[in-house]
Amino acid sequence: MIRQTVAQLKKKYGSNDPFVLASLKNIVVLFEPLGEMLGYYNTSRRLKMIHINSTADHHEQLFTCAHEFGHIMLHPNVNTPFLRRHTLQSVDRIEREANQFAVELLIPDSLLLEGMTIFEAAAYCGVPSEVAHLKQIPK
Repeated sequence: MIRQTVAQLKKKYGSNDPFVLASLKNIVVLFEPLGEMLGYYNTSRRLKMIHINSTADHHEQLFTCAHEFGHIMLHPNVNTPFLRRHTLQSVDRIEREANQFAVELLIPDSLLLEGMTIFEAAAYCGVPSEVAHLKQIPK
């Protein structure tokens, strides 16, 4: 499902840049100092916002935007703080899905079809190696 959602977004908007996609979907992206946190998303009066740590490097900001955009697309009504208080397992699944969304969005299939390994493609696209394994290999 995640792979298909990402493919539809890329096809419809002609981009895999999460900043471009957020803008096209009327999602506000804000850069602000967030301490140790890389980012989060929230909704206020039906306005969706992605908050990104302004002190993070470019690759961290790119992946964070893709990850938070994934939450908006996959889990628009999930209250993560509520889930954290009641069950960590649901939060783990939601975070894994947002990571998979970000990986699928940022790593084009073409790089793998051209012979790059998943880890080479992840490094090339600025995706953390810890989540590179979430990329589905195209057939």
